[in-house]
Amino acid sequence: MDDFSFSSASELVNLIRRRQIGVEELVRHYLARIERYDGKDGLNAVCEIDKQVLEHAKRIDSKQNRDDASLLFGLPVLIKDNIDVTGLHTTAGSLALTDNIAAHDARIVKNLKRNGAIILGKANMTEFANYTGDDMPGGYSSRSGQVKNAYDPTESPSGSSSGPAVAVSAGLCAAAVGTDTSFSIVGCVTENGVTGYKPPAGKLSAPGILPIARTLDSAGPITRDLTDAIMVYSGMRDRPIEKISAARPDELHIAVNTHNRDQVGEQQLAKYKTVLNALRHDGGIVTEVVHADTPYQGDIMRCEFRHDLEDYLSTSTESRRTLQAIVDFYEANPESMMKYGITRLRGALDGATGNLDDDAYLTAIAERKRLRAEMLENIRDIDACLMTGPTNIMHFIGLPSVAIRLGMSDKGMPRGMILYGTDERRLLAAALTLEQYCEPVTPPVL
Repeated sequence: MDDFSFSSASELVNLIRRRQIGVEELVRHYLARIERYDGKDGLNAVCEIDKQVLEHAKRIDSKQNRDDASLLFGLPVLIKDNIDVTGLHTTAGSLALTDNIAAHDARIVKNLKRNGAIILGKANMTEFANYTGDDMPGGYSSRSGQVKNAYDPTESPSGSSSGPAVAVSAGLCAAAVGTDTSFSIVGCVTENGVTGYKPPAGKLSAPGILPIARTLDSAGPITRDLTDAIMVYSGMRDRPIEKISAARPDELHIAVNTHNRDQVGEQQLAKYKTVLNALRHDGGIVTEVVHADTPYQGDIMRCEFRHDLEDYLSTSTESRRTLQAIVDFYEANPESMMKYGITRLRGALDGATGNLDDDAYLTAIAERKRLRAEMLENIRDIDACLMTGPTNIMHFIGLPSVAIRLGMSDKGMPRGMILYGTDERRLLAAALTLEQYCEPVTPPVL
């Protein structure tokens, strides 16, 4: 069964359909790997298993006709701990929210189930999606402690979708769902040797997801490769996405965003160069752009956090339904809750009204609208932009972004590349093509 640990989601679904592997068999295999490699003394990627997952698996195995099976037929999926799954906790990694047990599935979880997936359980994350304290490391939470990078426990697992990314990386599942406000999927997966996609703002249903800022947040898939990510993303949608195929190299126009490129190591830049040179050789066009980051994103997060969080909590089973009550809990329990401070929670409480009427917020939203219109016009003829140095521009204006595996570093750590664009179909088609030029990524040795 070990041969299936690092199989792709697409391969597993096909094996299930052909009855070459049972769903219960696959679930038991993942549960055994979680038991062996996870937990507080291991990777610490998984925080809760659905106690009914084996019953769900047996029910799917009992189906006789698999020829017309649904898109994700029998695929076990892990869900980040800020997304509602009926009967499981949704804590966003915080002990302040341990009373919150979901009464209903988030809309994206309903869609996954409707498309044949079964929920294996919940995955750990950076506390409040890294909106707790400025010094909090990626993958840490008061509920569960520190998630470990499967390649090297001394390296950061990044955040905030640390648990989902590490779980896929380590073969604890072939597909997981994370959330991304600003690099929480696409930045996280590049450090874990997997693939992730953040859809355009508003493309996926938000109800049932504990937020930072609805304007900026999006759920998205984390898988081994981009074909799997597109498949899982399609299963998360209210309607499936039409088939996307790799673009012809000689029809692609890729723009390299050179903003902050001096902050990137030579080895990483050399890997980008190799991929882009191969694309040029096959007729693709490569140009340069400068898309700087913007400070206005912080204003949106600060001003929306309290409003959107309290809106989510208002219909939850959690006893603490206000940001004030949550901050009070942290400050009353400093040893367990204040290890890395709460500057962001306190900033959202003291630095915004919670009514979305702050002058700074209105200015930021106006700037977002202006900059989005400008960007959509400026790069409308470009299929994808490659981010070299750090910039938050794509997250601020709500463009889709995708991270694909780039290869391995000299130190044996996986590397990735982040792309963004104005149109998700063109972006994903371009990324499928670029993925073919990238070096392979080896699984971690556990």
